Amino acid sequence: MAGVRFADLQSRPTEFLDFTSLTLDEFQQLIPPFEDAFQAHMAAWRLDGKRRTARQFAVYSNCPLPTPEDRLFFILAYIKTYSLQVVQGRLFGMGQSKANQWIHVLLPVLLAALRTLGDAPARSLAALAQRLGVTEADAASVVSSLEEDPAPVATPDSPLLPMTGRNGASSAPKTLLNRPRVIAARKRTTPSKMCCSSMPCSSSSF
Repeated sequence: MAGVRFADLQSRPTEFLDFTSLTLDEFQQLIPPFEDAFQAHMAAWRLDGKRRTARQFAVYSNCPLPTPEDRLFFILAYIKTYSLQVVQGRLFGMGQSKANQWIHVLLPVLLAALRTLGDAPARSLAALAQRLGVTEADAASVVSSLEEDPAPVATPDSPLLPMTGRNGASSAPKTLLNRPRVIAARKRTTPSKMCCSSMPCSSSSF
């Protein structure tokens, strides 16, 4: 099953940016710590999530993600598009179950790589203030402005994880879930055609 590869898009920077949210230069910066974290993970764990007890990890001949660039490209494209796993697998030449395995391996690997570069998301206000080099009060004001303004905020010191505000209200029409039920009118009763033409119909009951 053929799939998209890093080599297919490295000569098309605009399309590559659409897939990953990174420029090629930013992507190249991330490869060394990402591959180090991947090799460290695979030294202790197998792709199916079980502990490694025998053979060391090796790229097999028909591996759908044979290079560090392909593995990083795969997980960045997944995070950017957040596609169904069956769609992600089809895009990269593998089945849904194999895509699930790769996603569960590469997500923590990517986080470890970002921590190495100092670009992992801050988990507390104190950590954010330390990263920005400001007081916690100033960091809180930054967070408040992001919540109020949905526009992207430039972060030149951390180009790998652009910060974006919350999405605005959806303009899609809302479905009315509590509509009044429509009561269908009964069909009008048609006159009986059982009367004989030679005998007048009587309205009295027999």
